Amino acid sequence: MNNFKSLKILDILRFFFERMHVDYPMMRKILQLKLTMDSRRVPTIFNDSESDSGNQFLKSLGIYALMGLILIAFLIGDQYIFQMSILYGIVMFIIMTSTISDFSSVLLDVRDNMILHTKPVDSRTINSTKVVHITLYLCQLTIAFTAIPMIVGLVNHGIVFFLLSIVILFFVNLLILIMTALVYILVLRFFDGEKLKDIINYIQILLSISMVVGYQVVARSFEFVDLNVQFDFGWWHVLMPPIWYGAIYEIVMHGAWNTDYIILAVLGVVVPIIAIILYIKLTPAFERNLEKLLTNNGKHKQVKEWWTRLWSRLLVWNKEERIFFDFTSRMLRNERDFKLKVYPSIGMALVFPFIFIINDLTLHSWAEIREGNMYFTMYFCLALIPAGVQMLQFSANEKGAWVFRALPVSNEAILHRAALKAFLVRLFIPVYLVLGVIFLVIFSVKIWTFLLGLLLATGIHSRICYRVYLKKTMPFSEPYKGAESKQVAETFALLVLALFLGVIQFIANSFAIGPYILIAVLVAANVVLWRK
Repeated sequence: MNNFKSLKILDILRFFFERMHVDYPMMRKILQLKLTMDSRRVPTIFNDSESDSGNQFLKSLGIYALMGLILIAFLIGDQYIFQMSILYGIVMFIIMTSTISDFSSVLLDVRDNMILHTKPVDSRTINSTKVVHITLYLCQLTIAFTAIPMIVGLVNHGIVFFLLSIVILFFVNLLILIMTALVYILVLRFFDGEKLKDIINYIQILLSISMVVGYQVVARSFEFVDLNVQFDFGWWHVLMPPIWYGAIYEIVMHGAWNTDYIILAVLGVVVPIIAIILYIKLTPAFERNLEKLLTNNGKHKQVKEWWTRLWSRLLVWNKEERIFFDFTSRMLRNERDFKLKVYPSIGMALVFPFIFIINDLTLHSWAEIREGNMYFTMYFCLALIPAGVQMLQFSANEKGAWVFRALPVSNEAILHRAALKAFLVRLFIPVYLVLGVIFLVIFSVKIWTFLLGLLLATGIHSRICYRVYLKKTMPFSEPYKGAESKQVAETFALLVLALFLGVIQFIANSFAIGPYILIAVLVAANVVLWRK
């Protein structure tokens, strides 16, 4: 096996793992084996589809590199406490999104236990291996996302800035991964069975919401006075990790050794270290509690059947289609990997419409907002559609898709239509109803034509999304390999399509009769698209 460079770098930290009573030689050997396997068949964490040509992992890193160009704007100037806090807010957003949606399944994976628990390897070493393995990939993602901006930072601010950024990015990765793992440890400690699996999904939604809200709070921690940033320390700033790291830059680059910055900087260093010590101490209990994920008492499933039955009667009139509707609903309910990847998007869909309204409060009064058109921010909930529909093609048990070919289905379109309806019923309609009720309270019943138009636009958007992603595949017929990095361009185009639909409705609302004409057109378009 190769002696990877990443392992040689890890050897520098050997003393730390040994102090934490981790069997370092064994951890290194397991890691070496995992990395060797990854190099032979493309990293299992990012995975790859056998049908795709080229390395999907490298492609996904290229996209992150392009996205990272937005960070360059925050490297011009020397108001570090503001610029670097915002920059690390964005970096944390990207890393945490990837950690929650792509690496949660690895953190909660129990397949290693089947092999390693039969060997003389303690659980602390196994779990440390898992964390280090994920950290190596998170570091690659972080390097891809920040490499070009850091080079710009090197040119603009010098070598000290560059070296400091490398160290801080390491701490940021460590902090996010360990804090996510600690949340899962807490959840595993108090719940079990099916309820535990549901709670994990709800935690993901809450983490996504807290991430978006946290970023907004960081941006509002500063005031502009004559183009200069003014920062007034408040107790709540100790809860904002991006500001911790902005304070470190202010101290190192400007020599601003005041008490406020020192407190924040110390938190940026000490909290990740305490978190990893706590995590290693709790790993034996974590490994034991992971076995709860293997239990299945089935009680919680019965409670939610009424929702599926209700919408099945309302939307599905064909007996053959209803069978596939029920089948897809149960797949969506039981596919843990699907939930781990899609549920964070629900959190985003729920919170983004309100973020824009809150931002608008800085420019307009509440009364002005209620009279305005800010309810159009509800269109951001359509971002859930591409994220969810794309995942309909994947399954952890994809080989079972032979059943679609074996059944005497009269028309394959029925099967696809049922799958999409089940997705909308289980994931989109609850989000739409929650947002719709809140927006009705805020903007009054005058927006009923908008809400109806949005629902009809969703029907068109989701149908187009389904045709793009599942044009040549059956639902649940592909492995999750490469799911994170596939069809990125299509997803971006479909998000633009949602924006385009919103613009059309906005223009239609400019005329008195416009909304009614638009609704008639959308109804006709839905009839045509859903018949096929």
